[in-house]
Amino acid sequence: MNISGKITVIFDTAQINDAFKKREFVIEYSDNSQYSELIKFELFQDKCDLINDFKVGDEVGVEFNLKGRKWTDQQGVDKYFNTLQAWRLEKKGDSPAQNDASPDMKEPEWLADKDDNGGDLPF
Repeated sequence: MNISGKITVIFDTAQINDAFKKREFVIEYSDNSQYSELIKFELFQDKCDLINDFKVGDEVGVEFNLKGRKWTDQQGVDKYFNTLQAWRLEKKGDSPAQNDASPDMKEPEWLADKDDNGGDLPF
């Protein structure tokens, strides 16, 4: 799944235990200009560093997996929760640098005429 929006919050990496760390961030998403949604994503393990090159205010595209889990509390009541697990971030709004100069399109040697009389071309 993917979504685009503006980063509003970037949290520090949280070391949950010796083997697990996560980092959260929030984007402002709006498919209707009147109402926006604040959506929290999580990055896990080595993906925590994906957001290092971004800052609050950046427009980003987020590729993520939607995860759902069941948890039973101490009273035996089942609870359900969802996680938006981001795995790729892409800056939006920046167009790639355009090179105004056309690339050097040198004619292949075999195509170049050797003389004005047709040279050694077969046609």
